[in-house]
Amino acid sequence: MSPRDSDQVLEIYPAPTRLRAAYRGHVLADSNDVLILSQGTRTPVAYFPKSDVELGYFARSDQARHCPTTGDAACFTLTLDGEVLEHVAWVHEEPLPAAVQLSDRMAFQAGRIEVYGVSPETAPGDRFTDVDAVVQHTDSGGGQSQQPHWPSNVTPRTDRES
Repeated sequence: MSPRDSDQVLEIYPAPTRLRAAYRGHVLADSNDVLILSQGTRTPVAYFPKSDVELGYFARSDQARHCPTTGDAACFTLTLDGEVLEHVAWVHEEPLPAAVQLSDRMAFQAGRIEVYGVSPETAPGDRFTDVDAVVQHTDSGGGQSQQPHWPSNVTPRTDRES
């Protein structure tokens, strides 16, 4: 099988970890339910459920893409902090049968949007995404919390003036 032929073979599988998509530190998507599309020698692409994407940053563009193995995809433009990134994401609304799992999932253009794995080791400041943990570590106003307070994330000043 030639490399070109192998690029026509689709493999779709769940991401092994929670993934996040971001642009210049702004989180655009965050999900434990990402599917990875692998096609031969091409770079694998992460597809996020649209329900896990901050869709308010995106507008459907008039451009569409066609892939002979996945089908037609609607393109989306990102507008964030006064910047406009044309056609930086896409969604297969009616994919071909071999790619039906990608239906209504959004993918992002590599090199323009950063997609990365999130774990306690790679994002140590990310503890606030678990709402139950936040509630348990928060003082309800009575001076007590269900769990010990988290350690401070800042260093106290030692050069205080009198």
